[in-house]
Amino acid sequence: MRIHKRFLIGMMAVALLGGPVVLRAQEADSLLQLSLEDAQRHALEHNRSLKNATLEVQVAEARRWQTLATMLPQVSAKADYSNMFGYSMDLGQFKISMPNSITFNGTASVALSGAQVVGVQLEKIAGRMADISLKQTEQEVSDQVKTLYYSALAMEETVDLLEQNLVNLEKLQQHTLRSVEVGVAEQTDADRISVQVTSMKTSLNSTRRQLEMIYNSMRLQLGLSVATELALTQNVDDLMQVENALALLDTEFVLDNNYNFQLLSENVALAQKQIALKKWEFAPTLSAFYQYTKVEYMSDEMTMRSTPPNMFGLSLNVPIFSSGSRLKGVKMAQLAYQQQVNTYDDTREALLVQHRQLMYNLSSSFESYLSQKENMTVAQRLFDNVSRKYEHGMASSMDVTNTGTELVAAQSSYVQALLEVVTARIELEQLLNTDNQ
Repeated sequence: MRIHKRFLIGMMAVALLGGPVVLRAQEADSLLQLSLEDAQRHALEHNRSLKNATLEVQVAEARRWQTLATMLPQVSAKADYSNMFGYSMDLGQFKISMPNSITFNGTASVALSGAQVVGVQLEKIAGRMADISLKQTEQEVSDQVKTLYYSALAMEETVDLLEQNLVNLEKLQQHTLRSVEVGVAEQTDADRISVQVTSMKTSLNSTRRQLEMIYNSMRLQLGLSVATELALTQNVDDLMQVENALALLDTEFVLDNNYNFQLLSENVALAQKQIALKKWEFAPTLSAFYQYTKVEYMSDEMTMRSTPPNMFGLSLNVPIFSSGSRLKGVKMAQLAYQQQVNTYDDTREALLVQHRQLMYNLSSSFESYLSQKENMTVAQRLFDNVSRKYEHGMASSMDVTNTGTELVAAQSSYVQALLEVVTARIELEQLLNTDNQ
């Protein structure tokens, strides 16, 4: 039943937005039925932002190996061709020809410094941060899908409520028109009910457009084309899980499980390594190389062979004086580290305060949800009662209008309270990161 209704809503939304009600075969065949868990799993596999975060982890790993490779031997080979166009060196008593030649050269070198070691450690920290960011993105995508799933269900429920309201009002409108025809009711009553019907249709059409926008946002998160129709297989009552939501209020807040706090801790470690990196600029750098050279002359003429076939060398570069620039670099790194420590301490306290606030928000929003749900039930009962009285001439059209307005307001407040519970729960789950415990 939900699938058929969802299909009709999509077609009606297109018509209301001015587009042709044309359903291509491709669209009709692209129907995806999803539970909340299915939707989250699909998003984790196909969300494009998540794919980029995964690629960033791979980039960080490649960058780490690139830095590590600078500490390993580097080998290169080359070949040079020389043509002197028959030139000979004139040494007075005799001449030395300079024939065409090909020079083959192979070089192996390695350079070692403390800065390289620290650089590898920095890239390792960057890799851990990329991995944390990936997990955080997975959490955000999953929660966004969850919010959209609940929002779609809430909007569908709103559409159901408004449709039922419209049916009731149209019955009253027909009853009023018949009463006007026989002279037992005033035209004013019919006009008032007609205005109410028109207003209800406007609200219903607006809600259907909002529902379609939510489904479009869900398609984007799931990495689906706009032609894919979605059918949600669960309802709000199945997903509320009041006991699980309220159990979050008793869950211990472990700071180290929070992804933002983990990233902040890595930032502190990164700033500390930057100090070491600056200090290593005072240390010497050692490099060594071995070179093999072979020259092939393209002539049998006598010539001078002055290039040694083997050569080995060592180089020690010792920094002595930089007019204080390296010292100031260390000082700047130390100050940056202290800033990160201050931010770390401040954020730690802010997260503890946020935890208390989010627990309050969840508790308060759940109480409001129960209250608004009861208010909606009462408003519906009151509207039905007044409608029956109106049909029997015991209530005025003004009474119907007022109770109808109150019913729509109560329904709107209920949906808003429902979404506030969902938002409060997701925010607290993100902070606690219960999946990481």
